[in-house]
Amino acid sequence: MYSEKVVDHFTNPRNVGEIENADGIGQVGNPVCGDIMKIYLKIENNIITDVRFKTFGCGAAIATSSMATELIKGKTVEEALELSNKAVIEALEGLPPVKVHCSVLAEEAVKSAILDYYKKIGKDTTQLEKICKQGCCSCAHGHDNIEE
Repeated sequence: MYSEKVVDHFTNPRNVGEIENADGIGQVGNPVCGDIMKIYLKIENNIITDVRFKTFGCGAAIATSSMATELIKGKTVEEALELSNKAVIEALEGLPPVKVHCSVLAEEAVKSAILDYYKKIGKDTTQLEKICKQGCCSCAHGHDNIEE
């Protein structure tokens, strides 16, 4: 049912915890499944130098959070914004269809943390807020933009 990578990231999650004085914090949740993800970013010179997560949820939610942090660590903020749920699924070598929503939450949590960072530094967030509002399953706008 789950790939070895999913099991590995669930049993040995990377980048677990909080970052004190994080530059960006994003939290998303899906009331239907009960998963809640919180992502913390440390950003220096537009590079994500540290990223941590805390997730309350199933094994797939923990694995997707872990993989998402691995995929954006060391990247520019703009590169991290390009993270898609499809990239998370591919990096984990697949997810069962019923667990795809976990990869969507991971993508949304990253974007939510970057949105928080942009607000803190006074950057225009209009475009990012449009993306978040159109594609987030955690904000009652449905799953219209899920990539499977």
